[in-house]
Amino acid sequence: MRIHCKVVAIAVGFGVFLLVYFFGFGGNGGADEPPPKEVGGDRELEEVGRSPPSLLSEYVGSDAVAKLARKSATGVGERVGRKEGKATGREGSANAKSKFLGKVIRPVTRRRQPEEVMHLSVVACEKRLDETLTMLKSALLFSLKKIKFHIFAEDYLAPQFEERLNQWPQSVSARFQYSIYPISFSVGNAEEWKKLFKPCAAQRLFLPVILKDVDSLLYVDTDVLFLRPMDDIWMFLKSFNGSQLAAMAPEHEVSKIGWYSRFARHPFYGVTGVNSGVMLMNLTRIRRTLFKSSLIAGGLLWEDLLHPLHQKYKNHITWGDQDLLNIIFHYNPENLYIFPCQWNYRPDHCMYGSNCKGAEQEGVSILHGNRGVYHDDKQPAFKVVYDAIHNFPFEDNMFQSLFYPIQNKFLDTVNTLCGRIPQVFLKQIEKAMKTVFDANVVRHVRPHK
Repeated sequence: MRIHCKVVAIAVGFGVFLLVYFFGFGGNGGADEPPPKEVGGDRELEEVGRSPPSLLSEYVGSDAVAKLARKSATGVGERVGRKEGKATGREGSANAKSKFLGKVIRPVTRRRQPEEVMHLSVVACEKRLDETLTMLKSALLFSLKKIKFHIFAEDYLAPQFEERLNQWPQSVSARFQYSIYPISFSVGNAEEWKKLFKPCAAQRLFLPVILKDVDSLLYVDTDVLFLRPMDDIWMFLKSFNGSQLAAMAPEHEVSKIGWYSRFARHPFYGVTGVNSGVMLMNLTRIRRTLFKSSLIAGGLLWEDLLHPLHQKYKNHITWGDQDLLNIIFHYNPENLYIFPCQWNYRPDHCMYGSNCKGAEQEGVSILHGNRGVYHDDKQPAFKVVYDAIHNFPFEDNMFQSLFYPIQNKFLDTVNTLCGRIPQVFLKQIEKAMKTVFDANVVRHVRPHK
């Protein structure tokens, strides 16, 4: 009897324990469960393929893990995140899991940062088609970012530019865009502007007025060649202080033999003046700035300044638009950034003996073949570089078909002062080729870690 009573008591006690357990814990089963951990939050969600299966089982169940694993293996790239909102009770907890699986798991589209595009402008008139295309070609050979070309040309040259640019290989054309504009001058006499110094050269003065949707721009003459990535000179924009809005190189390194310091009949910048063949500009700042001058007591906007300045000094200037720029920055020196001579290396830097220390140390960055030296034999060192880039097929090996021919042909130029310093011309070319090779080849074949 006593044994029977004990069995009954144990059974009743166990039944009470089950009831208490069921109603005390089962009804609020979801309340004591740890909530699903947030994966990523505002950050990128964690990839399913990289999550431990045991951890995912805790959140979504083993069946869901198997299904997700199969999808992940097919390369769909779905990801798991936390479903917002609370679920209570057994049914609510199950619904929460099903909604979690049904609505949050989705293909991920990553937001791409807009790719920075560099803007390069040139003005071409008369017989400058081939020379201009060679300049554009040199910019593409060594540069890393995409480039937008702004080509100002006489009407008959425009279709020729289009035809030639559209013939470049697809691998090259994917790296640039271009727009072709007619020659135009917004103030003053157009014919007078057009004949200032060289044909159409004054067009560069009107770039801030015409290219109103462009923030920053590099202008170069047609007889310029890039021997290193354009990206590097583009970086000078970040070196501008709050008032600087343009950058140029000095006209000369030695004032005693400089043209402006000896012959100029008008104000000019600094001690030796500046050369405008390579000119980096923040067009937005130029459009907004009031420039001081000798014309009126107050300041004038860029477009309002050009015509009266030309009228005042047109009988005293020799180098046209470059002289006008020197006058402007004579009165506004705080607005100009000066970059070293290797960024605008001309025959003057070596034909009387080497006088550009920056080029001796780092090599020429941008070659400026003024005086027509690409097309005669007066400075064969410059002509060797131009011919090699002009004749180089885009998709050939750059070391074999560009660097080595330049290196070999420099042996024929040692009888000139410029030809005696081949390392000055070759240093940046070799470095740029290695940079391009690493960016376009090595980076793509390097194994992922």
